[in-house]
Amino acid sequence: VSQWDTLTRRWRQRKVLHSVSLLIFDELHLLGGPQGPTLEVVISRMRYMGNSATKSDESSSKKNSIRIVGLGVSIANAREVGEWMGVSEKSLFNFSPKVRPTPLEIFFQSYEQSNFASRLMAMSKPVYHAVTRHAPKQNQPVLIFVPSHKQAQLTAIDLMTYQESQDQSNFVDPKIADSKELIERCQQIRDESLRHVAQAGVGFLYKGMRESDRAAVLHLYDRGFIQILVCPAEVCWKVSIRAYLVIMMGTEYYDGAERRHVDYTVGTLVRMMGRASRHDPEGGKCIILCHAPKKEYLKKLLYEPLPVESHLDQYLHDHFNSEIVTRTIHNMQDAVDYITWTFLYRRLAKNPNYYSMQGSSNIHISEHLSDMVEAVLGDLAESKCCSMDDEGNITPLNLGMVAAYYYIQYTTIELVASSVTEKTKIRGILEILANASEFAVIPVRNGEERLLKTEARLMRFKLPDSMKYHEWSTKTLILLQAHFGRRTLSSELLSDQATILKDSLTVVQAIVDVISSNGWLKPALAAMELSQMIVQGLWNRDSVLKQIPHFTDKIISRCRDGKNEEGEPIESVFDILNLDDDVRNDLLRLDESQMADVAVFCNNYPSVDISFEVLDADEVTAGEPVSMKVILERDMDEDDEEEEQEKLSAEEIANLGVVSSAHYPTTKQEGWWVVIGDISTNTLLSLKRVTLKQKQTIRLDFMAPDEPGDHALTMFCMSDSYLGCDQEYAVNLNVAAGGDDDSDDDSGDDDDGEESSKE
Repeated sequence: VSQWDTLTRRWRQRKVLHSVSLLIFDELHLLGGPQGPTLEVVISRMRYMGNSATKSDESSSKKNSIRIVGLGVSIANAREVGEWMGVSEKSLFNFSPKVRPTPLEIFFQSYEQSNFASRLMAMSKPVYHAVTRHAPKQNQPVLIFVPSHKQAQLTAIDLMTYQESQDQSNFVDPKIADSKELIERCQQIRDESLRHVAQAGVGFLYKGMRESDRAAVLHLYDRGFIQILVCPAEVCWKVSIRAYLVIMMGTEYYDGAERRHVDYTVGTLVRMMGRASRHDPEGGKCIILCHAPKKEYLKKLLYEPLPVESHLDQYLHDHFNSEIVTRTIHNMQDAVDYITWTFLYRRLAKNPNYYSMQGSSNIHISEHLSDMVEAVLGDLAESKCCSMDDEGNITPLNLGMVAAYYYIQYTTIELVASSVTEKTKIRGILEILANASEFAVIPVRNGEERLLKTEARLMRFKLPDSMKYHEWSTKTLILLQAHFGRRTLSSELLSDQATILKDSLTVVQAIVDVISSNGWLKPALAAMELSQMIVQGLWNRDSVLKQIPHFTDKIISRCRDGKNEEGEPIESVFDILNLDDDVRNDLLRLDESQMADVAVFCNNYPSVDISFEVLDADEVTAGEPVSMKVILERDMDEDDEEEEQEKLSAEEIANLGVVSSAHYPTTKQEGWWVVIGDISTNTLLSLKRVTLKQKQTIRLDFMAPDEPGDHALTMFCMSDSYLGCDQEYAVNLNVAAGGDDDSDDDSGDDDDGEESSKE
């Protein structure tokens, strides 16, 4: 839904969106969950789009040109949700929670132990008995949800042990126990404990496990070789798994940010239960093991329709900012009108106490909306994302535009703007990045504080003793430094690290834009180097050869001791490319598959030819605009014949610029920053970001220095993905003095011209 939110923010400019005639929103009950505010904004926007399209088309006889279909579990206030979505009464269907496409039996077992760990231990044996009683056949798959990765592994081992203690061989059907497919798949599993339990018909999943192991376990489960699959609760959102029997081993998990155990959300409970009603048309079973005091609450929650409330009032800032940037909101009245399209507006009168209102009359609602809008716009103005005059007119500012463009939170952009200075270096930018609000979703699990403290002692940038290791910002900073140092981490920390890396580049690009708007050169270059470090998993002081797959410190040492064609040490990727095959093989001493990986990286490593010229270089005047033409061209293999070149461009043009990195979790297209600056004054004059396929021509505009004479500027071409391929060129600028002031008339003409230029 966040991707659709990004796409539809500029719906007036993106005409293709106007052709959308049908939208289907699944999991509509998640309006009350973490993604609820974004879902609410998207539905409201699409309704507004449809209404605008209908008004603009006088010949239309429809009430709305966009048909919206919503799907979800039973909702207590379904009529209000339907009215908000524009659904007519005859098109609204809301069933009892007991009505399902396939029947689902739900059983509750409660435990009195107040200690969380003790309660889980007490549930261990009953889980086994529940499996043997409710799913005695091997063709009845079982899915068990537990609070953590560690518990998933322990539960899987316990189930295998209990089965063996009952003089039972295992959970595998004897008819297929000796299957060649089962044996081969189990041998492919690299996790030793997982391989051991899989042979007994039990498997487990967890966040961050090897992709090959995950694929093997899911295949075995799907094929019936594994009867029981144990997963942490969070996996229910990431993998579509069906089962005859679902067992929830507890309804709580540890929240490191709050340093306590918290309940699963209603959406998570419903999601886990739903896994049990999709295997057998005759029905499924769900067993919920819970803390005794919560049993009645859970019964009421799951047996009765879910009430849905809006949480948009807590997340209005970023949505307001995006609408201000796209000029949907011009003033305070527009902001109030914007809220009237939301589900929040409909719930204010129905449940005023929930939204801290004193009453439900029109006057109370109007005052509440005005106060809410004024507070949100005041926060945005204070963070310099927008400005507001005395009449309530709102104007977007640069920080707000950057936040909306990169889809980051206004608190992040405010932090960047208030923290970065003209002297900020990589360490400072790294700390700013680690405190970005986007990483607040990174969990700190039970027991991770000790692991983080151990990792922190090995970091390049040491942390102060006052650092709080239960905070997500500390964890983010440690995992980023561990990434640059290529430290070995646990599977869960690796998964969290991958999540951080995916979002980091967007925040870094926003940091570059904020720095460039302040005109600081060195901090901008430092942020660009940080982007390279994130993609390649290296410190900027490391050898660039370490980017190449399978290059160890020993190989890099041999390269430095060797000599290239000029008799100099081999220190760059281009030096490796230019070596003779025999010399390269003797130097690297890698097998064929490893050499193939090296070849792929070296062939993808960018070699870019750059040419530039200052337009009208003889007419550059102090304080006046200067334009510069820059041509970037990828250096292709000139040895191929022309026909082969055409074939390459036709078949592999899409793959040009795809980054080679074994340490970045997703596929990435390389990008470049072209920068004009004055190193002596730490001034950034112009910056443009480009994506290069084969050839790209850009134009950089900047203001000439105020002082006439010769100025030595520098043009930088900085990669956002690779270390060691950046280029810089001297740009000599001869600046002439401005118009003379010999007469009063001339002076007046000059003043008029200056004002016209500013306009």
